[in-house]
Amino acid sequence: MRHLLLASLCALSLAACQSGSSQRASLPDQPQLSVPAGAQSVTIAADPPTVRNALVSSAQQRGTVVLQDQPNMVVLERPMTSPNPALDSEFGPSDNGQRVIRIRVRFTGTPCQTLAVQDLAVINNVRTALEQSFVLPGDPNTMQSLQGLKSRAEQNSSCPAVSS
Repeated sequence: MRHLLLASLCALSLAACQSGSSQRASLPDQPQLSVPAGAQSVTIAADPPTVRNALVSSAQQRGTVVLQDQPNMVVLERPMTSPNPALDSEFGPSDNGQRVIRIRVRFTGTPCQTLAVQDLAVINNVRTALEQSFVLPGDPNTMQSLQGLKSRAEQNSSCPAVSS
């Protein structure tokens, strides 16, 4: 996740996951996921609870704030404490509140195959009346973060690894 603050990031849409059904008896109904343009995804050889636990644990170890921790979605937030002229130029200044990077990872699947979708955004003036959210496209750094999640979750799973 440390690479998330580098270059540009991928799309964030804070709409809730749509419910879908799964025929798997060992997991409750799983949502259906779409991968919006600009978002990044990976298939992980682990069940959704293992993916969620790996993501939350990693965030806590790095000091990343966990805003939402739900069975099929985790939303994280990293404050940007130093000035960033490139973001000021692209999205305007965050001069009435803090600027943060908000990371949403949604996941759904079966016991040995979970789809994880990562969306990100820069938020200017977070938690103020002037809050603005800007979708960011994925890049190699954010994909590396998603691959790190895949690796951590698969280390804690007894499933055979999948390539993606």
